[in-house]
Amino acid sequence: MITVENLSLRFGGQKLFDRVDLRFSAGNCYGIIGANGAGKSTFLKILSGETESSGGHVYVEPKCRMSVLRQNRDMFDEYGVIETVIMGNKRLYDCGREKDAVYEKADFTDEDGIRAAELEEEYAELGGWEAESDASKILQGLGVDTDLHERKMSETDSAQKVKVLLAQALFGHPDIILLDEPTNNLDLASVVWLEDFLLDYDGTVLVVSHDRYFLNTVCTHIVDIDFGKIKMYVGNYDFWYESSQLIQRLIKDQNKKAEQKIAELQSFIARFSANKSKSRQATSRKKLLEKISVEELPASSRRYPWVGFKADREPGKDRLSVNDVSITIDGVKVLTGVSFIMGKEDKIAIIGKNEIAVTALFDILAGETEPDDGVVKWGVSTSLAYFPKDHNSFFDGCDYNLIDWMRQFSADKRESYLRTFLGRMLFSGDDVYKSVSVLSGGERVRCMLSKMMLSGANVLLFDQPANHLDLESIAALNNGMEAFPFNIIFTSHDHQLTQSTANRIIEVTDDGITDRQVTYDEYMNLAGSKLQD
Repeated sequence: MITVENLSLRFGGQKLFDRVDLRFSAGNCYGIIGANGAGKSTFLKILSGETESSGGHVYVEPKCRMSVLRQNRDMFDEYGVIETVIMGNKRLYDCGREKDAVYEKADFTDEDGIRAAELEEEYAELGGWEAESDASKILQGLGVDTDLHERKMSETDSAQKVKVLLAQALFGHPDIILLDEPTNNLDLASVVWLEDFLLDYDGTVLVVSHDRYFLNTVCTHIVDIDFGKIKMYVGNYDFWYESSQLIQRLIKDQNKKAEQKIAELQSFIARFSANKSKSRQATSRKKLLEKISVEELPASSRRYPWVGFKADREPGKDRLSVNDVSITIDGVKVLTGVSFIMGKEDKIAIIGKNEIAVTALFDILAGETEPDDGVVKWGVSTSLAYFPKDHNSFFDGCDYNLIDWMRQFSADKRESYLRTFLGRMLFSGDDVYKSVSVLSGGERVRCMLSKMMLSGANVLLFDQPANHLDLESIAALNNGMEAFPFNIIFTSHDHQLTQSTANRIIEVTDDGITDRQVTYDEYMNLAGSKLQD
C-alpha cells in the first residue's frame, strides 16, 4: 500500500537516513524502532505527507485512506468527543456536515433535493448511520466512559484526550494507520484492547512505540532506523533483538580472530625482522599483515545506560503496613479503606484505571501526602527512594549543572566520581555542565534514576518510571529492577516491565483494592484477559 523509493532526510545539516527503499503491504503491522533522534517520528510524518523529505519518493496506492494519530491534544477542543472521533474519517464527516447544511436551508430547492439524495447515498455507503455507535464502541474499548461521550473536548482531561485522539485514528476502518507512541499514557487495560484491535485489523499499520511487549504482540515486521539507514526485518521486536545481538556477536568473534592473527604477525615481525635468515619470511608476513583489516563494528546510534540499585543495608522483618487508608482529592474520594502488608519477598505492581488514585497512594506511601484516614507504618530498618510521576520540580527553575545537581545527593562529592556515575547514564564530556533546567524528559528520568541509585535505599517506589525513556533505557531499568534483591512498589504502563518484575498485583478500585500474589499475566488471566472495573 505504501512504497518508498530512494528516500533521504537531512536535518540541520545532519544525515538521518538515505537511499531508503521499502514496501509496506496490507495485513502487516510494522514497528518503527531506533534511538532517540534517529528520525522515527519524522519518518512517519514523511509517509503521511506532513513533512517533506530531502530526496526520494513516497507512493500511496490510489483510493487508500490513511489515518494518523494526532499529537496536539488541544486541536479539537471546540468539538464534541464523539464528533472528534468521527472526524477521523474526513470524507464521512464532511458528507454528514454538508447533508445537514442542505436540509437546514430555508429556501430548499429541487437541486438541493437532488444533492441531498446523493449525499444520503454516499453517507450510507460510508457507514454514516452507524458512525456514532462505532465511535462509542472504540471509546469504551479504550476506557472512555459513556458519560464523557457527549462532552466537549475542552471539558475532558489530558489523559482522556489521548484516548479520544487514538479512537479518531482507529475509526472508520482506514486502509493505513500511522501511530506514533499510541500506548503513551494508556492504562494497561486500554493497551490490551488496542492490541486486540490491531491483531484483528486487516489493513497496514506503522507504529512507533517504546513498549516492547506491545511491539512483540502486534508487529509482523520491525523497521530499524540505525547507521543512517532504514532496514526492514520479518518478525516481532524480540526476534529482531535476538537476531541483531547474534549478528553483533558474530562480527565481534570475527574481529577477535583477526586481531589475534594480527597480534601473532606483529610479534613475528618484531622478533625476526632483524634476523637475516628469517627476513624474507618476515617481509612476506608483513605484506600479509597489511592486507588484513579488522572489520570495524558499525557506530550504532543506540546507547545503553546502566541502571543498578544497591542497598546500604538489608531491611528487617517488618517492611510496610497500610491500614484503612482513604483520601479525597478535589471533592472526589479516590482511595477508600486501602489495607495491605508488604512481605519480605514482595515486588508489588500497583495498577488501576484511576491514575490520580494510584499516584495519590504513592504520595502517601512516600510520605509526601497525609491521608484523610488510616495509617501507613514503615519498618524501622527500611529506607525509601521515591520516583514521583511528576518530578519536574527537581529541575524547573534550577540553575545547577548536572555535576552540581548530582552532588546534592552523593556522599562522594568528587567530580571524577560523579562523572563516572553520570557516564553510566549516558552523560559524558561537556554534557555534565549542561543546566538541568533544559534537560529533555528522558534525560530528567535518567537523572532521577541516578538520584535513587545514589540513595542506598532498601525499598524503591516508582510511579511511571518508564515514561519518556527509549527502548534501551527501559530495558536497562527493567534489568535493574529485576536484579534488586529487596522490596519494590511500582506502577508502569510497560507490560513487559510489570510482568517481569512484579510477583504481586494490587489493583486500586473505587471501593478499595484487589490484592493477588501473582504475576501480571496471571492476574490478567484471572480477570478474563481484561482488568476488572
